[in-house]
Amino acid sequence: MEKTILTGDRPTGKLHLGHYVGSLKGRVALQNSGEYKNIFIMIADAQALTDNADNPEKVRQNIIEVALDYLSVGLDPLKSTLFIQSQIPELCELAFYYMNLVTVSRLQRNPTVKSEIQMRDFEASIPVGFFTYPISQASDITAFKATTVPVGEDQLPMLEQTKEIVRKFNSVYGDTLIEPDILLPDNKACLRLPGIDGKAKMSKSLNNCIYLSDSAEEVRQKVMSMYTDPDHIQVSDPGKIEGNCVFIYLDAFCKPEHFEKYLPDYQNLDELKAHYKRGGLGDVKVKRFLIAILEEELTPIRERRKELEARIPEIYDILKEGSKRAREVAAKTLDEVKSAMKINYFDDIDFIREQSEKYAK
Repeated sequence: MEKTILTGDRPTGKLHLGHYVGSLKGRVALQNSGEYKNIFIMIADAQALTDNADNPEKVRQNIIEVALDYLSVGLDPLKSTLFIQSQIPELCELAFYYMNLVTVSRLQRNPTVKSEIQMRDFEASIPVGFFTYPISQASDITAFKATTVPVGEDQLPMLEQTKEIVRKFNSVYGDTLIEPDILLPDNKACLRLPGIDGKAKMSKSLNNCIYLSDSAEEVRQKVMSMYTDPDHIQVSDPGKIEGNCVFIYLDAFCKPEHFEKYLPDYQNLDELKAHYKRGGLGDVKVKRFLIAILEEELTPIRERRKELEARIPEIYDILKEGSKRAREVAAKTLDEVKSAMKINYFDDIDFIREQSEKYAK
């Protein structure tokens, strides 16, 4: 079986470091590994509209922001198919059929849906489109016969729902859909990068993000304001590593060679942590080290983005071509689904002949 990846992001703003370490960097590595026959990367504008229906312009404007970020981190349209979800109407039809295989109570038990509803303060006013997001996601994944879905840990319940839908469909209609495997980041620190304020998740709505497109000065200011150990007041005070954003970011980004370049007094991150814990190491010194590491990572991304910003029509052409290819693949899957469900009336020549013979008697 050919190995295929499906992944993507909602276009609700520029992408940030959480996206980068949680998925984008891994996608580039997977793209360049040669291990996967097809890689589909979706800008999920239809899903973004489920809780932004009253502000479609926000979603529309952010399509290009996400595309710029994709290309600037190294996603290659010659190796990966970049496409816009709403341009693939077959996804809506698949989701409609899958809705008959899922109960309301099952959707209500989905932990990701529950937490997202609570975070958005929907309470009883939950848009149906948002509520059925797991079904839409199952449609996206199965339409491209994805064997692998790289996601963050918080998406595990969503993938389990997709697996359930695949099993249910195949048990009722015959083996048609492919059950995907989930692929989590290897580095645990990358599973969910906290915001610079110490909150559990980097989020645009909480205004605690470092964006991939931030200038060097913006990155410096954000790191210098980053949450550390509130009890580490004096340099001589012992410090805590647990829950300390600076060290969580170092866990995600730091490499052994960074010490020789930027902090030669230490051999590795364990030494740096040990010094901080026993006291005698100030937050400013550690933050400056993190700034140097982030700048090494972000400078080439920032420079590529600047070049791409001068070629906007070309980027829309990339998305148009990617959407055309994605639609061809999704349409083929939809044909197979309709055939399995026996609703391909006009294409089933044998059925038409049987009907003709039945009424000819």
